[in-house]
Amino acid sequence: MITFVFSMGKILLNILGLSYSQTQSGAYALVLSEENGKRRIPIIIGGFEAQSIAIELEGLKPPRPLTHDLLLNFATAFNINLLEVNVYKLEEGIFYSELVCDNGNNRIKIDARTSDAVALAIRFKCPIYTTEEIMEKAGIYLDIDKEKKRSKIKQPPVSKEAKANPKTTDPFNVLKDKTKKELEKMLQKAIDNEDYEKASLIRDEINKREKNR
Repeated sequence: MITFVFSMGKILLNILGLSYSQTQSGAYALVLSEENGKRRIPIIIGGFEAQSIAIELEGLKPPRPLTHDLLLNFATAFNINLLEVNVYKLEEGIFYSELVCDNGNNRIKIDARTSDAVALAIRFKCPIYTTEEIMEKAGIYLDIDKEKKRSKIKQPPVSKEAKANPKTTDPFNVLKDKTKKELEKMLQKAIDNEDYEKASLIRDEINKREKNR
C-alpha cells in the first residue's frame, strides 16, 4: 500500500458528483471540491467520460472492460502505478491535467484530459490535486451548512472536454448585458440552487470584467 504525502502548495480535491450540462447537449458537469474547504470546481466533460466515472463511483462492473478499465489492466500488467493526478493549468476555460506514474524505476508525467485523468484516478485510488492559482480562478465558494441540508448532486444515468467545442449554443450569453451587481446576485442564486455550471459561467464573466478594468 502506498502512502501519499500531501505537498505544500497542492490542494487535494474530492469528487462531489456529476450533473447534466444545461448548456451543451450530451455533456455533463463534473464537480470537484477542495478537501476541508468551501470551494468547488465545475468541469464540463463528455458523456462517455461521465459514464466511465459514474460506473466506477457506483461500484458497477461492466461485462467487458471499458477504455479506462483497460488502461488500468494494462498498467497493472506492466507494474506501472498511477501515483497522483494534477490539474495544473486553466486556459481559456479548458482544464489541463497530468498523470504522475511510476514503474518502480522511473517516475514520469503524462499529459491527459481532466475527464480521463479523473476516471483513472478513481480506478487507481490515487489523489487528485490542483493549485491555489486554479482554485482562485475557477473555484466557486459554497456555504457548507446549506450544502449539508441538500441532497447530493444527482448522478447521471450510466450511459472531450466539451468546452473544446465552441459551436455549442450558450443560453447564458445575456450575461454580457448584466451589471456586476446583477451578476453577483445571479451567481449566489446559482450556487444556492447547486447549478454549478451556470455559476461557473457567471464567475468567468465577473473575472473577465475585473481583469479588463
